[in-house]
Formats: sequence, structure tokens, C-alpha cells
Amino acid sequence: MSDVIRLLPDSVANQIAAGEVIQRPASVIKELVENAVDAGASEIRIYLKDAGRTLIQVVDNGKGMSDTDARMAFERHATSKITAAADLFALSTMGFRGEALPSICAISQVEMKTRTEDSQVGTRLVINGSLVEIQEPVVCDKGTNIMVKNLFFNTPARRKFLKSDNVETSNVMREFERLALVNNHIRMSIDTGSRVVDLRPGTFKQRIGDIWKNNLDLHLLPIDVDTSLIKISGFISRPEYARRRNPLQYLIVNGRNMRHPYFHKAILNCYDSLIAADTQPCYFMKFEVDPASIDVNIHPTKNEIKFEYEQEIWPILQASVKAALGKFGAVPSIDFSSDVLPVDPLPTGELPEQPTLDIPDNYNPFAEIAPGSAFDGGEFLGRGSFKGTTGGKGSGFSGSARTSSNWDTLYADFLRGRKESEPDHREVDSGIADFVEIPEGNEPELPELEQEPVVSAFCMQHALKYIITSSREGLIVIDQHRAHVRILFDEYIRKMEQGGFVSQGVMFAETLTLDPEHREALGEVMPELTKMGFSLEYDEEDRWKISAVPSILKNTDPKDLILSILESVVDDSVNYGNEGKGINTLTEKVALVMARSSAIKRGKKLSDDEMEHIVGELFSLPEPAYTPNGNRVYCLLEEKKLELMFR
Repeated sequence: MSDVIRLLPDSVANQIAAGEVIQRPASVIKELVENAVDAGASEIRIYLKDAGRTLIQVVDNGKGMSDTDARMAFERHATSKITAAADLFALSTMGFRGEALPSICAISQVEMKTRTEDSQVGTRLVINGSLVEIQEPVVCDKGTNIMVKNLFFNTPARRKFLKSDNVETSNVMREFERLALVNNHIRMSIDTGSRVVDLRPGTFKQRIGDIWKNNLDLHLLPIDVDTSLIKISGFISRPEYARRRNPLQYLIVNGRNMRHPYFHKAILNCYDSLIAADTQPCYFMKFEVDPASIDVNIHPTKNEIKFEYEQEIWPILQASVKAALGKFGAVPSIDFSSDVLPVDPLPTGELPEQPTLDIPDNYNPFAEIAPGSAFDGGEFLGRGSFKGTTGGKGSGFSGSARTSSNWDTLYADFLRGRKESEPDHREVDSGIADFVEIPEGNEPELPELEQEPVVSAFCMQHALKYIITSSREGLIVIDQHRAHVRILFDEYIRKMEQGGFVSQGVMFAETLTLDPEHREALGEVMPELTKMGFSLEYDEEDRWKISAVPSILKNTDPKDLILSILESVVDDSVNYGNEGKGINTLTEKVALVMARSSAIKRGKKLSDDEMEHIVGELFSLPEPAYTPNGNRVYCLLEEKKLELMFR
């Protein structure tokens, strides 16, 4: 038998590695900017064309490379950052794996010019899909100028899955924000072709204000804690400035951005009872620890980091956040020294008058009302007096004969008032309530129904989450939130295909302020927002005015809904769900966000009419079993299984 195992060519190996390291234009910018930072640059400029598809150019004034180093930089696992395995435990640079540049040149056409400070002439290198075509001397400035052209030109499948220019530019801007925040001592600029952002070097707080503006730096509380284990510095937002959408949350360790759910939870716990349940604070936290106590070599993107002493860091982090909230008065307090009521204060020295009631001395609340007694159906006049309805004499009361108890009368009045104050739940509220997105879980596979069940009119609610009804096959348990999402999604898609929603002008236009990545995404979704019934007009400096909203909007801030839609576009997470069905178009994505915002939430008590309405609407749809992104709406507990349970 002949040998079948062969060594892959370097070009193929580089393309495989590129699949992990380079996912989109934003990944290229991350790797090139981190190389520039490691090179000691004090100024980094970024240029884009066609959102990075056609050109990504990064220019820095770092120390540059010699002609030999320039050629070696594009070889796999060639790096100047480490020389031995032990160096992995004392990393002080952003890069160290030697995979970024080979991965980039494997799926693009690269041209680089570089020169060191002590050289008169630099080096020009041209690489086409890992193949070096030209290396020659060239006159250039000190530092490195690298151009990545035609990204994914030789991997058409990967290029096909790139999103629109606005979405890709939004992701680039988000990555630029992360890099600029970490490297606040470096001047950084980016030119996307439609707008230019130029950030001056400055303090950490100045960089936060320069990136997000809106006086965000004025709403932050400083943190500065130094222990033998960790040094924590940075800023947290005041509780009153917590965000419902797009909270700015950044964790940085030793100059590197990271995701760490454990520390994120520690910070959120400090805001318990200080902010609403559907909001989150903003925070910008820098950690400085011994490099030997962390492991950044988990994933090629180096965003996931393991800490050796994370359980010991947890209480230090919590104590520092709570101390900042308490020190700067962010925790609400009660002034016990004040003797004056906050509402309608009385003149100094005057006490409120105590009310009096003219109650007969022989009144017994447990006694039955005798004919003509004092409490027989009077009218309250105030100040403790009653006027009898029959004009009888006595202590301000008169009435007709009754045999019911005084407490029965009081209870009947209470029930009558309670019934009048209760809202009418006979109609399902299809308006958009405050959006609290409940994450859709991954359910285990359940047996498919052979046909749509024929349900009965009987419905009941369990745990304020599920609707239980019966059919000829058995019991049906329906998730009320997902069922309503399915119903509204189909309704919204139908309306948008028929021309859109009815728009309604607002008397006072609301102002919408967008972060850099959302500004780029707005151009992508503007036609869909117009079809939904929104009307946005540019105001000034990243601000838009909302002059019209969909007529179906009820009890919801339109800014929150627009930010939810923009966030779904920027995140660009496509969930194909079970059976390969998913949200593939922008119209479907917008409709799903609206449906989730509008749908009845888990935890809401439903009336019989509401439950019957949801069940009837659900099973009249062509595909009632799954939500638009593939999550199960209901499950069937068959009669055979019920019988087995009672054997």
C-alpha cells in the first residue's frame, strides 16, 4: 500500500491558518496595528477603500525593518517577539505567534515599504498569495507602510460571505475604537473614504472623551487600586448613566483588550439595586499583573486570557468598584437631618394639623348594622363628619335597615374599587413594550409533530411563561414569548412586503446620538427604517433627529428600538437555528428585532382571552413550530407518554 500522508505546501497551510486569524477586514487592521505598536510607533494612520475589500493601508513611524527582516516577517512562525518557550510566560508585546503576516499575505496581495532609522534606503516587497514577486530597494520614510489589496481574492467562498460595505466598515470602526483606547499614548487616525477620525495622544480619560464624545468623560468615576497582586485603574459610569443599549464595556490587561465574563459579572454585581434590571453600566478598566500569571496563548486572536489568580482578583475588583461608587456619591443616600418634608413644605415651626373623626363611643365594627344606625350608607363630608342619605338625626349619620356586617361592606367596596382600577386585558397588547431581550436557549431535540395539532379552547398559564392547552395528540406546552414573536414576525414581514408601516409625526423630535460603528451601520439600515415608518434627519456632529415613528409604537423609546436594530446589524450574528432556517436578509433581521421588542414577555400574566388569541393566531400560521431563527415554540406531551407516567 502506498503512502497517503503528505506534508501540505506552505501556501495551503497559510490559507488554513488564515481562517482562524483573518476573518474580515477588521482582523487585518487589528494585526497590522498591533505590529506597529510593537515597533514603537508614535503615530499610526489607517486608510480603507471599499470597506477594506480593495485596500487596507497602515502607515506607522516605528523602527522599521531591514531587507532580511522584511522577507522573514512573512514566513510562518517567524517573529522577533520571543526566542524560547519560556518567553511565553513573560510577554510584553502584542504579537508573538508569527502567524498574522503569513496569514494575511496568503489570502491577499501585499505591498510593503519599510526603512530603519540608520538606513539610507528602504526595502519594497511585493507578495501575491504567499508568493514573493518583487524585493527591491526603495526610497521611503522611516517606519513601515503596508498595503493589503484585494482581500480574499483567492478564496472566493470567504470573500462571498463578507457583508455590505457599511457593515464591514462598522466592524472596522469598532476594532479601531478598541485599539485606540488601549494605545491612548499614540496618535491614531483612520480614513474610511466617507469620514476621517483623528485622535490625538493624551490621557486615558481624554481618549475616552475623544472617541465617544457626548460628554461621556464627565459622567465617569475614577478607580485606582494598587495591590501586590494586581493594579486596577480606569473609570466606571455613574448608575444614572447606565445604558439599555450598547453599553461601553472594556477590560484591558497589560495593554491588551480581553473578554472575561467572570470579571464582567464582578463589576455588574456592584450595581445591584442601583440600576434598572434591563440596563448595564459602562466601564473602562485597566489591569496590570505579572505576565507570568496570565496565559494569552489560548486563541490566535489573543482576546481570551486566563488568569492564575482570578478568584483572588474578584474581591479586589469588587471592592474597588464599590469604593468608587460610595466615595463619589453615586450610591443614593437619605438625609436624616432634614425636618422639612420634600413636597409642599410647611412654614417654619408649623406642624401639620391632625385629622379627627366624629365616631360614636358605642361603635362596634364587629356588630351588625341595625336599622337607623350611624353607619348605614352615609356620605363622607371630610374633617370626620358624615351626612346621612335619609336626613335622619344623630351623630352625623342616618340610614335604612341592613343586616350585613360593617366589614362585609368595607370588603365589598374594596373589591369594587380594585375591579375598577384593574386594566382591561381582554385584548392582547401588540404594541412595543420596553425591550428586555431574553436570550434564546438551545433546546434539546424533541419529536416532530406529524401534523399541526387540533387544539381545544381550554388554556391555562404556568409559571407566567407557558400556555398549556390540549389536543387530540396530548398536551401542548407553548412558550408565550416565542409564540408571540413568531406571530408578530410574520405580520411585520407581510406589512413590509406590502409597502411598509404607517408613519406618524412627533410633536417634539427626539435626538439620537450614535457611536462610530453605529454611524456606519445607519446607512445600511436607513431604507428599512424608512419602510418601517421612521424618519431620521441629520442634525449635527453624529446626532440625528427622529421626526416620525411607526404608528404601532406604544410605550417604547424609539431611540432604543433603532439602537437595537443597529446593534443586530453590527454584531452580524446569523443564527440558522434547527433545520437550517435562519435570518438571511436585512428585512428579516429588522422584523425580528421589532418582533422581539413587541412580543409579550415571560413573566406577564395573561387573561383567558389573551391566551386563546395567541393559540389561535399561532396555529393559523404556516410554520408555527419554530421562531424565525429556529428556536422551538411549543412541544407536545403525547397521550401515550402521559399514560406511562401513571403506571
